[in-house]
Amino acid sequence: MGIFEGGREFVRRDARVVERRVFAAVFEGADPAGVVDALRGYRNADGGFGHGLEPDKRCPDSTALDVETAFDILLAAGARDEQLIGGACDWLQSIATPEGAVSLASPAIEGYPRAEHMSEWTYVPGLNPTAGLVGRLHELGFEHPWRDQAAEWCKAELTKGLPTEGHALLETLHFLEHQPDVDLDQIRDWLPKVSFYRADAADPSYGVTPLHFAPAPDSVWRQLFSDAQIEAHLDRLVADQQSDGGWAITWEPPSAAATLEYRGIVTVDALRTLQAYGRLPLD
Repeated sequence: MGIFEGGREFVRRDARVVERRVFAAVFEGADPAGVVDALRGYRNADGGFGHGLEPDKRCPDSTALDVETAFDILLAAGARDEQLIGGACDWLQSIATPEGAVSLASPAIEGYPRAEHMSEWTYVPGLNPTAGLVGRLHELGFEHPWRDQAAEWCKAELTKGLPTEGHALLETLHFLEHQPDVDLDQIRDWLPKVSFYRADAADPSYGVTPLHFAPAPDSVWRQLFSDAQIEAHLDRLVADQQSDGGWAITWEPPSAAATLEYRGIVTVDALRTLQAYGRLPLD
């Protein structure tokens, strides 16, 4: 069974409806409106998203992490819904600091099963996720007063320097992608100093890799990495496909169901990245 066929079977067998809808939109020409329909099941009356859309916490309450996941799903499928995006922005504005920053989650998650890393640090407003949300809204082409206010907060925060943690840097680059006069050399020199950055494709540990920063060859940040780095990580991505057709994860979600849900997410992401780089024969 080939890479694509194996991944397709895993998604069809074990992934959630929303990932199956994304897969169908990306690889089978399905109407992206089906992705929007699937997302509606995770939307709350306050306009935010919850219900474990991001599977590491099983909390029904809205979190910025779930909103970011919803935006990623829309972008992956090439879908757009003004009501969903606008409602999510209104909710973000309602929970933001006076300056516009938001946190990944809130203490509401403590009443529900959650991964060990979903703890107090996720309650602190920061570039992760504020910068990433602003960048995604730019990519979606959606204007909103919260987006503009949060962008100004991000600019002020970045005068203190780039983040020293890999996920926060990844979120920051989503923001900087839509800003003028970005210093690529500064970012390239900064990467080795960042925690959870996995530069070596042979390193099996948890972290963000060059393919997270540049999931397609036309990504703005592709020029941060050599051809050899990208090819090595693509080889590793191919090699990491499991015997059941899906890709594994390198952390512990709160349940077996959450593990399968996250495997569905990373499997669709892996197939999209391999396709973008011309490494996915459509069996």
